Amino acid sequence: MKKLYTAEVTATGGRDGHVKSTDGMIDWDMRKPREMDGQGGGYNPEQLFAAAWSSCYLGALGAVAANEGADVSEAEVTVRVSFNKEGNAFALSAEIDVHIPNIHIEEAQKLAQKANKVCPYSKATAGNIEANVVAL
Repeated sequence: MKKLYTAEVTATGGRDGHVKSTDGMIDWDMRKPREMDGQGGGYNPEQLFAAAWSSCYLGALGAVAANEGADVSEAEVTVRVSFNKEGNAFALSAEIDVHIPNIHIEEAQKLAQKANKVCPYSKATAGNIEANVVAL
């Protein structure tokens, strides 16, 4: 495997702390969401993960569509990452909604499933996070 890029971000203080990247592009307060008995008002890991996954997934969809001759230039991908309690432990789950205008729903679902197989985030979480992919 050849590294093409490495992001470096340091966290302090956990869910009620701070994250900062070495390039200075990320310099954010982290806050536990109100739904998890936190104060809210800052970013949280689930938001950042959903943002990263959705943008990466859309890139994978574009690559898959280019091979299929499909136009996904107006596509949107929404990823919802949930923090769940599972017995005495915690687990993440995700829902991935793919909207591709002007493409029949069955074709959109096929493209979405193919993108899910090549997206690095989807591959990294496969078998570890329950994730449902749905074309809308």
